[in-house]
Amino acid sequence: MNIEVLGVDIGGTTINVGLVENNSIKNESQIAVDREAAAELTIQSLKNIIRDNLTDKVTAIGVGVPAVVDPIKGIVYDVQNIPAWKKIPLKEILEREFRLPVFINNDANCFALGEATYGEAKNYSNVIGLSLGTGIGMGIIINNALYNGVLCGAGEIGMLPYKESIIEDYASSFFFSQHYNSTAKNMALNAEKSDSTALKAFNEYGNHLGEAIKSILYLLAPDAIILGGSISKAYPYFKDSMFESLKSFAYQKQIENLVIQVSSTKGSAILGAAALCIHNKNIL
Repeated sequence: MNIEVLGVDIGGTTINVGLVENNSIKNESQIAVDREAAAELTIQSLKNIIRDNLTDKVTAIGVGVPAVVDPIKGIVYDVQNIPAWKKIPLKEILEREFRLPVFINNDANCFALGEATYGEAKNYSNVIGLSLGTGIGMGIIINNALYNGVLCGAGEIGMLPYKESIIEDYASSFFFSQHYNSTAKNMALNAEKSDSTALKAFNEYGNHLGEAIKSILYLLAPDAIILGGSISKAYPYFKDSMFESLKSFAYQKQIENLVIQVSSTKGSAILGAAALCIHNKNIL
């Protein structure tokens, strides 16, 4: 049975929409996000791009949002890249407009669910999706089901205390801006040229990320950790120091078969949003 759903990823600078059939994206389009626009205008833009991608076969719409989310009521709060979205009943708005079931969740949760459904982690029951970028986002899959916590608040690993600050200051792009006055992207470009400062920065970054992963292991003991986000593309430059940090983990037997790898799933954000629909049996 062919099932078509729409996956919507509300990202930092764009809204991306894809028509997902079975395990692949058939069509994909995007529009720019205007941070300064009024809430009504961005909502209308979202409606327009969804409408442009709808077909008669679409059975549901899934939306990933970088925000605090009530996944039951479908309300999003304080969307990071759209300041005007303070409290938006997005599920109600879209269901009224399109007469289809709509499922909404945090973007990091969508990443983890997408990997567990379509990607690197589909053969594992307990999975962590770790998105490394402007911040550090984390999604949790336990016994093949997404664990949200209250208002999708579970998995905020970046907010845990670490050194004189919090983990996010050391395991995201903030580390490079605060300690090297550079961006992670520029550091990666310099690392490709064997620049000693860039290589040193990523070596330190890997140590810090390893410490964050140890906290995850103590708390959740997953089968697999899938890395995504822009910084994950520089994995070769921080992999060794990350694993070096893990050598001091207290329960080495626990991590003998632990899988840590970078996502290679194309369109994972859209697929993750679509997976919100696929995992809801009411639409099948």
